[in-house]
Amino acid sequence: MDRFATRREKAVKATAKAGLDALLVTNVANVTYLTGFTGDDSYLLLAGRDHIIISDPRYTTQLSEECPGIELSIRVPGTSILDDTQRVVLAAKAKKLGVEADTITLESFEKLKEKLAQQTLVATSGIVEDLRLIKDAEEIAETRTAVWLAEKAFAKIRAGLVAGQTERQVAHAIENTIREFGGKGCSFDPIVASGHRAALPHARASERLIGSDPFVLIDWGATAKHYKSDLTRVLFTAKIPPKLERIYRVVLQAQVAAIKAIRPGVLCKDVDAVARKIITDAGFGKQFGHGLGHGLGIDIHEAPRLNSSSEVELKPGMIVTVEPGIYLPGFGGVRIEDDILVTKSGHEVLTSVPKEFDEQYVEISAP
Repeated sequence: MDRFATRREKAVKATAKAGLDALLVTNVANVTYLTGFTGDDSYLLLAGRDHIIISDPRYTTQLSEECPGIELSIRVPGTSILDDTQRVVLAAKAKKLGVEADTITLESFEKLKEKLAQQTLVATSGIVEDLRLIKDAEEIAETRTAVWLAEKAFAKIRAGLVAGQTERQVAHAIENTIREFGGKGCSFDPIVASGHRAALPHARASERLIGSDPFVLIDWGATAKHYKSDLTRVLFTAKIPPKLERIYRVVLQAQVAAIKAIRPGVLCKDVDAVARKIITDAGFGKQFGHGLGHGLGIDIHEAPRLNSSSEVELKPGMIVTVEPGIYLPGFGGVRIEDDILVTKSGHEVLTSVPKEFDEQYVEISAP
């Protein structure tokens, strides 16, 4: 049995444990996790031994290549995915159907209820996502590849910074370089934010010139086949203000301490608390306004969440980011981020881009 079939069997057992006859998987990432299919606009029905992908003719060949052995229901032109879902569910004789409430629209859910008036539809959440919490050996290996791609691209971009480049040009160069090294591309639109714009945690790359300020924050990641990486560094392009050095050292101290706290059995909220206390004690608690990190996998943001309210217990095989930050509006900000694997004995830092203060200076070449 291949790894996708094993995952589907686990999902079937979890569905039965929830008191359901079948589960309609509508989350694209969950369909990928359970089948290996990389397309979209497709559902997966798990009904006991019946595992059926509901799709359309655009993907017939791709499905046969990526998902050999899985039953397919390819709808004919003029019919909707809900029409075909109705037919497949009725054929499977599922009476109590779980539907992923986090992704299906309310309109589609209501239409599906009308089409399946004799069935009981139950909104579900987390059945497949809970399985995705723990990565297997192949998932971990693919994440390592995504980290390698991101680091390789960053090293090339850092070495090639040229005066006159804009934030947007650097962001595009990261994307192109990841593809050159064999990746699918970035795992999200890279954040390249210089000077005061670094105070925006989710800043969009702009036409501002690199080097017009003494520092620039770069948040980027790569996608390998399915899995993603996520890193952040702040580079210094000139002598920086003492205030920036202070907050950089505080953020680095908080990040290192939080990473050291990661091990099986520790609650996510307690790891968050380690970093948050250091930043708060330094007087910047109000300037750290987001959670410490998040899970990584097929999605760039997935469970578990490292924040002040998460009661999730860390377990071997989980992969999380650790990314504390301090943001001062009108001045700038610092965030440092690495990807961490929880191991049986503690943790492994998957990323290796230098982050010590003195290692962040970079020379910008003349055009």
